[in-house]
Amino acid sequence: MTNEFKAPVKETMKAVGLYKYLPIADPESLIDVEIDKPSPMGRDLLVKVRAISVNPVDYKVRSPKSREESAPRVLGWDVAGVVEQVGPEAGLFRPGDEVYYAGSITRPGGNSEFHLVDERIVGAKPASLSFAQAAALPLTTITAWESLYDRLGVARNPADNAGKTILLIGAAGGVGSIATQLAKLAGLTVVGTASRRESADWAMELGADHVIDHFQAFLPQLKAIGFDQVDYILCLNSTEKHWANMAEAIAPQGKICSIVETDELLNLTLLKNKSATFVWELMFTRSTYQTADMIEQHRLLDEVARLVDAGAIRTTTSDTISPINADNLRKAHAMLETGRTVGKVVLEGF
Repeated sequence: MTNEFKAPVKETMKAVGLYKYLPIADPESLIDVEIDKPSPMGRDLLVKVRAISVNPVDYKVRSPKSREESAPRVLGWDVAGVVEQVGPEAGLFRPGDEVYYAGSITRPGGNSEFHLVDERIVGAKPASLSFAQAAALPLTTITAWESLYDRLGVARNPADNAGKTILLIGAAGGVGSIATQLAKLAGLTVVGTASRRESADWAMELGADHVIDHFQAFLPQLKAIGFDQVDYILCLNSTEKHWANMAEAIAPQGKICSIVETDELLNLTLLKNKSATFVWELMFTRSTYQTADMIEQHRLLDEVARLVDAGAIRTTTSDTISPINADNLRKAHAMLETGRTVGKVVLEGF
């Protein structure tokens, strides 16, 4: 009689991933896969994924490239779910807690049944929202919050912003939808840009005071509604295309922030005479570099949950698709690639 050692059977989970970087119309651009279920270490949480949403970063990462992956790469950087297990060093959450977060670009994404995430970038889900509604918020909320308060230096106290104006380029998109609401809470006059009636109406519904057309020169439109300049600009669409208009519209000593990368050189000299500031925002910076203030994303998500539950901020879900699978994720990517979506596209349930 022999005693044969049998290795423990690994648990698996459903996920949507890719091996090849292909156009979204190709059925192999995103595929259904079975992968190992991970285990939490350190300060990680293992989260049972209930809903996800899609952002431009998803299709940018997935966009056609010559390389192939040896194991399926899982995308997805917006999750709402329930904590299943916690790592030995985790202390902010317990199993059963409902959470929402955007994750890290350096780790596997959340388009899977279970997902590992560092607790320092996780917030308690707004109690008043469903998982689908909550999944629309994290990435865009963190980006908008950091852009306004950390990069542009906007004061949180509305009294400190009396008479100040911000121009939001692409106000009806995912980040713009949150930035509009946060800017209004901060007491700023908000001028959004849009090019279609539907997107202009959405921006106004969320609190924009004025909307101008981003296909036309900014300054003449601003003057027509009573502004010779703006104190802040947040660019959420095509940095290089709007650069000259931004430089013309920004006030002396004003500040411009952009979240949109560019392959073109920006003429920073256009800002010199005004002593104006230009700064980038990437919400993955803290998690990528494990910065000392990484836990600020946990704190801001908790604060936003409080604001949502108090009725001060609303979710920006525009379309909900079910279930979470490759076919539906391909549809969601295709919707975003049109550049005409308003709010956020969410997927719910495996």
